Amino acid sequence: MTSARLMDLVNFLKEVPFFSEVDKASLLQLCKNGAEEQYPINRTIIRKGELGEAMYVILEGHVKVHDKDHIYGELHKGECFGEYALIDSKPRSVSVTAEEETLLLKIETTHFQELMDSNSGFTKGIMSVLIKRHRELDRVQERLASSKKELELTNSKMTGLINGAMDAILMFDANFRIFLANDSAKKLLENEDVDQRNVLFFLDEESAQLLESVCQNGAEGSNTYLPKMVKIIGSNGKETLNEGTLSHYGNDTDTFYTLILRNMEDRLMAENKITSLESQTEYLQEEIKELTHDHGIIAEHSSMKKVLELIQQVAQTQATVLVHGETGTGKELVARAIHEASARSNGPLIRINCGAIPANLIESELFGHEKGAFTGATNSRKGRFLLADKGTIFLDEIGELPLDLQPKLLRVIQEGEFDPVGSSTTIKVNVRIIAATHRDLLKLSKEGKFREDLFYRLNVFPIEIPALRDRGRDVCLIADDMIGYFSKKIGRKIKPLTSAQQQLFLEYGWPGNVRELQNLIERAVIVSQNGGIDWSNIIPNSNPSEEMVPKIKNEHIYTSQELIQLEKQNILNALKKSQWKISGKNGAAALLGLRPTTLNSKIKALGISRPV
Repeated sequence: MTSARLMDLVNFLKEVPFFSEVDKASLLQLCKNGAEEQYPINRTIIRKGELGEAMYVILEGHVKVHDKDHIYGELHKGECFGEYALIDSKPRSVSVTAEEETLLLKIETTHFQELMDSNSGFTKGIMSVLIKRHRELDRVQERLASSKKELELTNSKMTGLINGAMDAILMFDANFRIFLANDSAKKLLENEDVDQRNVLFFLDEESAQLLESVCQNGAEGSNTYLPKMVKIIGSNGKETLNEGTLSHYGNDTDTFYTLILRNMEDRLMAENKITSLESQTEYLQEEIKELTHDHGIIAEHSSMKKVLELIQQVAQTQATVLVHGETGTGKELVARAIHEASARSNGPLIRINCGAIPANLIESELFGHEKGAFTGATNSRKGRFLLADKGTIFLDEIGELPLDLQPKLLRVIQEGEFDPVGSSTTIKVNVRIIAATHRDLLKLSKEGKFREDLFYRLNVFPIEIPALRDRGRDVCLIADDMIGYFSKKIGRKIKPLTSAQQQLFLEYGWPGNVRELQNLIERAVIVSQNGGIDWSNIIPNSNPSEEMVPKIKNEHIYTSQELIQLEKQNILNALKKSQWKISGKNGAAALLGLRPTTLNSKIKALGISRPV
């Protein structure tokens, strides 16, 4: 540990209450024997039952103090834990786990005790802190001794709090005679004069037996949650279901109970609110995990500039948009651009990949479900359409949506309403729909695999995204932007593309489009050395040997489309010669001098299929 780091630790410890009275010279000795330890998220630092051997000071991050799943509290930067290990070696009474990446200063018991024995200044500082704490306890005791009036005032406040509580609060004795009822309880019992009445008279038979049983068996602890709902029957005959919490107090001769009742309607409203927030939290966490760097839409080619024009034209309308393009062309970027340029930009943009969710769960994801709607539905859940209310929903891979679910989506588009799974309640939403697909939906509709009426409802404003290979020098512009981003992210300075390297990017077909380009560049930056990248080894089939490049004996200039057709015909010739065998000896890949994976990508990109 460097001298500078030691002094940083000394200055840090001077701000920690436990060491605030210790002089810096003594703290320097302590730090020399201490050790900095880094703990990743969810790593246990102290385990309950282990023998204590050190205390810890939190330098960065924070931890939770817990016993299994029960959390006692959290500790943050500048706080200490494990101090008892300095005076005894008894087993730890709790566990401590890092809540995020956490840096600790570990002070072992032996070093601490040696410093206490050998350094009077250190001992004096620690004792000063302990004395200060003891004096603070004395002051607390003095305040407690003179707090009779405060207790009376507190009692008055407590009475006001009980009477003002929205929950019904009933206090009764061992004979079930009520001696206190707040205003909410009187309203629930429909009776203003309940003193000395038997509380059981206001319950139905089953609930009365339940309350008697719990009281006779003894309510454990300060609060016992009643295992079943209790039915209250008011003096005017009104019946309500309530959840209840029972507590007891007293001595061997006199026992008293407090019953707190909450109307189930209040609880359901709270649960629905919590579930809604949890659903939004889960969705946002998924979005954070899935979102990568947004390179924006870089466009110089006329075909992509046309797309930008279409985005501006449709953004300010409420029209449904169908984005079509090959996989990896950036359909989600187009959807985000439409949303951000629209009047709904302040609302949420909710995305869902219809092809990534199992068919038996997609309906629940889109429209939500009620508790008990199906096996495993232990709580109600809000669907993505409800989360997208007043905003936009992006339905990626819409061609994968199950056929039996398509009428429900059609209803949302036409009527702006849907029914959650397991519910008969219709929910209205105001959502703008943007769908995307790489499949021919019209062809699918003719084959009966996609509803034709849904296709026309989605295809109000179609946008076709060109493949990367058809965008000319856009591939070089996008590559330069991505190289700049990943080099900064990874911390490496990469030399810009030369003209020859740009030509390699232009010659490759990019069957995976922008997504393939992004993955390839990220990999290239990772393996780069001294700021240089051998792109000929990175870009597939970018370094053919001279012997394998056919010599052009005439001066005819081929168009890019002609070259694509020549490559397609050449691959067909190789496939026919190898009897459509791709890999292995005498396979088409070997004949063409390509890797089998590269050949498969080209076959897919060129739309080559084996004749039936």
